[in-house]
Amino acid sequence: MRFAKRIEALQTNVFADMDRAKNCAKMLGVEIIDLSLGSSDLPASQVARSAIEKSLSEIDTHGYLLFHGTRSFREAVAGWYTNRYGIPVDPETEVLQLIGSQEGTAHLPLAVLNPGDFALLLDPGYPSHAGGVHLASGQVYTLPLLSENQFLPRFEDIPTQVLKQAKLLVLSYPHNPTAAIAPLSFFREAVAFCRQHELILCHDFPYADLVFPEAGTSYQSLAPSILQADPDKEVSIEFFTFSKSYNLGGFRIGYAIGNSELILALRQVKAAIDFNQYRGILNGAIAALNEDRETVTTTVATFRQRRDVFVAALHDIGWQVSLPPATMYVWAKLPEKWQNNSSEFCTKLVENTGVAASPGAGFGKNGEGYVRFALVRDPEVLKTAVKRISVFLQS
Repeated sequence: MRFAKRIEALQTNVFADMDRAKNCAKMLGVEIIDLSLGSSDLPASQVARSAIEKSLSEIDTHGYLLFHGTRSFREAVAGWYTNRYGIPVDPETEVLQLIGSQEGTAHLPLAVLNPGDFALLLDPGYPSHAGGVHLASGQVYTLPLLSENQFLPRFEDIPTQVLKQAKLLVLSYPHNPTAAIAPLSFFREAVAFCRQHELILCHDFPYADLVFPEAGTSYQSLAPSILQADPDKEVSIEFFTFSKSYNLGGFRIGYAIGNSELILALRQVKAAIDFNQYRGILNGAIAALNEDRETVTTTVATFRQRRDVFVAALHDIGWQVSLPPATMYVWAKLPEKWQNNSSEFCTKLVENTGVAASPGAGFGKNGEGYVRFALVRDPEVLKTAVKRISVFLQS
């Protein structure tokens, strides 16, 4: 069979590759400690689950759900966002319910790119960002994220010819995989840059809550919204998911918020591809937004503790890594022996120890030389993982 050229770039995926490696190790009888996937092991919000359970007995929730049936969800989102960031939001034209934020970031290029247009993406970055561009027959131009620049891109380094063909800039802070944060001043710079070059600014914002402020700082200073830099929503659209804050990953619920024209364009793409998920899931998300701060507080405290335990354990075995200020990940620079082959490191690590991590190269060329650990196990298990890693490094 002959297939479309657009899927040629989709042949490999960091999570699929590690899934194969984990399965091979499991077949050999190795006990797996899976730190490769950012899928929270914490229980889903009880407030959300109760609302979903209640909805199951309500017959009118069982049918197809079209856009206008999501009004109550969009109103809850708009109210929550305005209360948090002080920016008015129109639930009718500036909010769109999604099946997770990944659906939105992958489909947006279909709405805004013509074949051959450039999208400016972070490198390293989340794989679905590039996947959506390839499916839209666009071109990817990567913006290197380097530790000496605090893992922030340098817009001044983008070639003029690329900018002439560019339509879209995709940012995501707090950042996966590096766990870097971006100040509001950087977002203001990005908004001004997009206005100057007539670019659409997409901000993927799944870790809005998962930040670890130290004394004297606030979560909002660590994780500002892009719309704080673009309050009139001239060029920006932002994506949020309930997967991280409320541990609702398997329920697939998120939303887009921002420029009304972008929301409408994304809505048109979405209408051609799917209806929405079960109404009861939206009811759960509404309850979470309106009533559940406890789950968010507990989740943040849990991942802060795990971060501290895991980083301290790595330091004890001589692997010096920075303490991440946000997310559920540790982005660790590999020992010199493995600097040029993070994929081999992760494959051999899981084969020999059962500890699964994600190779930095799977997130882009500039991720090579790093490995990402997801803190999705209890502290004692994380300590066990580090002990196994220590034996592996010594061997």
